Amino acid sequence: MIKPKNKEEIEIMRESALIVSKTLGMLAKEVKPGVTTLQLDKLAEEFIRDHGAIPGFLGLYDFPNTLCVSPNSQVVHGIPNNTPLEEGDILSIDCGALKNEFYGDHAYTFAVGEILPETQKLLDITKESLYVGIREFKAGNRVGDVGFAIQKFTEDHGYGVVRELVGHGLGKKMHEDPEMPNYGRRGRGKKFVEGMVVAIEPMTNMGTHKIKQHRDGWTITTLDNKPSAHFEHDVAIVDGKPELLSTFQYIYEALGIQSNEEDEFRKQPLVL
Repeated sequence: MIKPKNKEEIEIMRESALIVSKTLGMLAKEVKPGVTTLQLDKLAEEFIRDHGAIPGFLGLYDFPNTLCVSPNSQVVHGIPNNTPLEEGDILSIDCGALKNEFYGDHAYTFAVGEILPETQKLLDITKESLYVGIREFKAGNRVGDVGFAIQKFTEDHGYGVVRELVGHGLGKKMHEDPEMPNYGRRGRGKKFVEGMVVAIEPMTNMGTHKIKQHRDGWTITTLDNKPSAHFEHDVAIVDGKPELLSTFQYIYEALGIQSNEEDEFRKQPLVL
């Protein structure tokens, strides 16, 4: 059952989402060759707790860590370990936080040092597909409208769209209705209404859309071992239109990147 949020609840969720945004911004300066994902995980847990929140993933469905960290051909749900990152890697970091009974949850794929141009293009197209999907998340549209838009944009660029893993509603539970696939048909699925909050999160593979799950029960990689990218935002429907609760601007500030990509989804400029 879909659980729309009132304006007060949306503002509480914005606070939770921005804690995740700030965590990812802090990590942006730490993602570099020689660093281990377990080191990043420890930094993230301390940061989230220092900001009065609880790590949203730690213990959820028995997941053992604060971050899901997925390098290179890993799609999602990678478990932090002591393997150092290397120049040319990419690293998807998915993070959640719980504060005042509501969750924030979003993700970004980082370049580790200099990466190949074709890998950078995968990251760019995946992130752009996220905003293509967000534009369709408005009152009166349906789940299939978002999925169709993401799928068409991504496949038109020659990439594979993961089918088995999807976005989701968000609130007092990490995963609420509706499921938000990154593929679909226009006009199909549940209708969007005022106050809905979802996590939209395209997962795009350089090659096949097919994936495989590893014996640890969590790690998922591409079937052909080609790179995969993952970007995620928390979005609410406010006055019938999509409004971002999360932001990549803390990441961009850390990395010295100028971007206005989020401006159309905010009523007023974000103050960092």
